[in-house]
Amino acid sequence: MEPRFNLFDSPTAAKVSKRFYNTALALEQSALPKPLRELVELRVSQINGCGFCVDFHTKEAAAAGETSVRLHLVAAWRESSVFTEAERAALALAEEGTRLADAHQGVSDETWAAVRKHYDDDQVGALVCVVAMINAANRMGVIVRNPGGSYEPGMFAALELN
Repeated sequence: MEPRFNLFDSPTAAKVSKRFYNTALALEQSALPKPLRELVELRVSQINGCGFCVDFHTKEAAAAGETSVRLHLVAAWRESSVFTEAERAALALAEEGTRLADAHQGVSDETWAAVRKHYDDDQVGALVCVVAMINAANRMGVIVRNPGGSYEPGMFAALELN
């Protein structure tokens, strides 16, 4: 499968893509642990069907120390015993924040209360930003049909970020 379009071939899309990467760097500096960010981004990418992003976040999560069992169970996190209560709250926020059209109320009060119970203000802000940013990235990837399978952890670190 070949992508329909290389976003880096468009000067405007390349600038936006680089800004996305810079935003990801800001989230890396947040108090939200990288393995949790990767699990959230993986789950959102699974829901949205972005092959490239599923590949990316699976491999980044593994590089950050996630086990294969937990990675395999992200799609069925509600029916598994390997996630903490705090992780479940973050995954519920990710799902509800992604499936806005499917749930007229958006993020439920119950999910929001669980997130607030487990995360401080900076972590909540980071979680909201992670969910929003990965949804946007997924949409770009799905529109241009970026396939999964070729990502190597850290491969974007060499991007010129100007």
